[in-house]
Amino acid sequence: MIRPYTPADQEALLQILRLNTPDYFAPEEEADFVLYLQERREDYFVVEEAGQVVASGGLNYFDGYTWARISWDLVHPAFQGKGIGRSLTVFRLNEVRKKSSVRFIQVRTSQLVYSFYQKLGFELEKVEKDFWAPGIDLWQLHMELR
Repeated sequence: MIRPYTPADQEALLQILRLNTPDYFAPEEEADFVLYLQERREDYFVVEEAGQVVASGGLNYFDGYTWARISWDLVHPAFQGKGIGRSLTVFRLNEVRKKSSVRFIQVRTSQLVYSFYQKLGFELEKVEKDFWAPGIDLWQLHMELR
Protein backbone atom coordinates (compact mmCIF):
# COMPACT_ATOMS: atom_id res chain seq x y z
CA MET A 1 0.00 0.00 0.00
CA ILE A 2 1.35 3.43 -0.96
CA ARG A 3 0.03 6.29 1.16
CA PRO A 4 0.99 9.86 2.10
CA TYR A 5 3.65 10.32 4.80
CA THR A 6 2.58 11.37 8.29
CA PRO A 7 4.93 12.62 11.05
CA ALA A 8 4.24 9.35 12.92
CA ASP A 9 6.27 7.61 10.15
CA GLN A 10 9.48 9.52 10.89
CA GLU A 11 11.03 7.07 13.35
CA ALA A 12 10.40 4.04 11.11
CA LEU A 13 11.95 5.91 8.17
CA LEU A 14 14.99 6.90 10.22
CA GLN A 15 15.45 3.21 11.06
CA ILE A 16 15.31 2.33 7.34
CA LEU A 17 17.83 5.08 6.57
CA ARG A 18 20.16 3.73 9.27
CA LEU A 19 19.86 0.20 7.85
CA ASN A 20 20.98 1.62 4.48
CA THR A 21 23.95 3.49 6.04
CA PRO A 22 26.81 3.37 5.08
CA ASP A 23 25.98 1.22 2.02
CA TYR A 24 23.81 3.85 0.30
CA PHE A 25 23.89 6.91 2.57
CA ALA A 26 26.56 8.66 4.59
CA PRO A 27 25.93 8.96 8.35
CA GLU A 28 25.90 12.75 8.11
CA GLU A 29 22.90 12.61 5.76
CA GLU A 30 20.54 11.66 8.59
CA ALA A 31 20.27 15.27 9.81
CA ASP A 32 19.47 16.37 6.24
CA PHE A 33 16.73 13.74 6.02
CA VAL A 34 15.15 14.90 9.29
CA LEU A 35 15.24 18.51 8.06
CA TYR A 36 13.65 17.40 4.79
CA LEU A 37 10.84 15.55 6.55
CA GLN A 38 10.14 18.39 8.96
CA GLU A 39 10.59 21.45 6.71
CA ARG A 40 11.22 20.69 3.03
CA ARG A 41 8.85 17.81 2.27
CA GLU A 42 6.17 18.47 -0.32
CA ASP A 43 4.66 15.21 -1.63
CA TYR A 44 6.15 12.31 0.32
CA PHE A 45 4.85 8.76 0.33
CA VAL A 46 5.44 5.59 2.31
CA VAL A 47 4.95 1.97 1.34
CA GLU A 48 3.45 -0.41 3.87
CA GLU A 49 3.47 -4.20 3.76
CA ALA A 50 1.45 -6.01 6.43
CA GLY A 51 1.31 -2.82 8.51
CA GLN A 52 5.10 -2.26 8.40
CA VAL A 53 6.65 0.78 6.74
CA VAL A 54 9.13 -0.69 4.24
CA ALA A 55 9.90 2.17 1.81
CA SER A 56 9.41 5.84 1.12
CA GLY A 57 10.07 8.50 -1.47
CA GLY A 58 9.10 12.04 -2.31
CA LEU A 59 8.54 14.68 -4.90
CA ASN A 60 9.50 18.34 -4.76
CA TYR A 61 8.51 21.03 -7.27
CA PHE A 62 10.47 23.97 -8.63
CA ASP A 63 10.07 27.09 -10.76
CA GLY A 64 6.33 27.39 -10.37
CA TYR A 65 5.69 23.66 -10.81
CA THR A 66 7.47 23.54 -14.18
CA TRP A 67 9.75 20.70 -13.05
CA ALA A 68 9.91 18.18 -10.23
CA ARG A 69 12.55 16.16 -8.42
CA ILE A 70 12.34 12.69 -6.93
CA SER A 71 13.68 12.91 -3.39
CA TRP A 72 14.83 10.70 -0.55
CA ASP A 73 14.08 7.21 -1.80
CA LEU A 74 14.48 4.56 0.90
CA VAL A 75 13.75 0.84 0.81
CA HIS A 76 14.26 -1.43 3.80
CA PRO A 77 17.13 -3.83 2.95
CA ALA A 78 14.93 -6.89 3.55
CA PHE A 79 12.53 -5.61 0.87
CA GLN A 80 15.04 -4.52 -1.77
CA GLY A 81 14.92 -6.31 -5.11
CA LYS A 82 11.19 -7.12 -4.79
CA GLY A 83 9.84 -4.35 -7.06
CA ILE A 84 8.77 -2.01 -4.26
CA GLY A 85 11.12 0.81 -5.31
CA ARG A 86 10.00 0.48 -8.91
CA SER A 87 6.31 0.56 -7.93
CA LEU A 88 6.88 3.63 -5.76
CA THR A 89 8.78 5.42 -8.54
CA VAL A 90 6.12 4.63 -11.15
CA PHE A 91 3.47 5.83 -8.69
CA ARG A 92 5.28 9.16 -8.31
CA LEU A 93 5.78 9.54 -12.05
CA ASN A 94 2.03 9.12 -12.43
CA GLU A 95 1.43 11.71 -9.68
CA VAL A 96 3.71 14.20 -11.44
CA ARG A 97 1.95 13.65 -14.77
CA LYS A 98 -1.31 14.81 -13.13
CA LYS A 99 0.26 18.28 -12.84
CA SER A 100 0.06 19.57 -16.40
CA SER A 101 2.63 22.33 -15.84
CA VAL A 102 5.49 19.92 -14.98
CA ARG A 103 7.66 19.43 -18.08
CA PHE A 104 10.40 17.18 -16.68
CA ILE A 105 11.42 15.29 -13.59
CA GLN A 106 14.92 15.00 -12.15
CA VAL A 107 16.53 12.61 -9.72
CA ARG A 108 19.80 13.13 -7.89
CA THR A 109 21.25 9.84 -6.72
CA SER A 110 24.60 8.08 -6.48
CA GLN A 111 26.71 5.73 -8.55
CA LEU A 112 25.24 2.92 -6.47
CA VAL A 113 21.67 3.16 -7.81
CA TYR A 114 21.63 5.38 -10.89
CA SER A 115 21.07 2.37 -13.16
CA PHE A 116 17.75 1.72 -11.40
CA TYR A 117 16.49 5.07 -12.72
CA GLN A 118 18.02 4.56 -16.16
CA LYS A 119 15.99 1.35 -16.51
CA LEU A 120 12.87 3.47 -15.92
CA GLY A 121 13.79 5.88 -18.72
CA PHE A 122 15.83 8.57 -16.95
CA GLU A 123 18.83 9.99 -18.83
CA LEU A 124 22.14 11.01 -17.26
CA GLU A 125 22.78 14.77 -17.04
CA LYS A 126 25.92 15.01 -14.92
CA VAL A 127 28.23 13.30 -12.44
CA GLU A 128 29.99 15.06 -9.56
CA LYS A 129 32.56 13.12 -7.52
CA ASP A 130 32.20 12.98 -3.71
CA PHE A 131 29.06 15.17 -3.78
CA TRP A 132 27.09 13.49 -0.99
CA ALA A 133 30.13 12.35 1.00
CA PRO A 134 33.61 10.95 0.26
CA GLY A 135 33.08 7.99 -2.06
CA ILE A 136 29.42 8.79 -2.75
CA ASP A 137 29.12 10.67 -6.05
CA LEU A 138 26.19 12.64 -7.44
CA TRP A 139 24.58 11.11 -10.52
CA GLN A 140 21.91 13.52 -11.77
CA LEU A 141 19.34 12.18 -14.24
CA HIS A 142 16.17 13.53 -15.81
CA MET A 143 13.13 12.47 -17.79
CA GLU A 144 11.10 14.66 -20.15
CA LEU A 145 7.36 14.42 -19.46
CA ARG A 146 5.95 16.37 -22.41
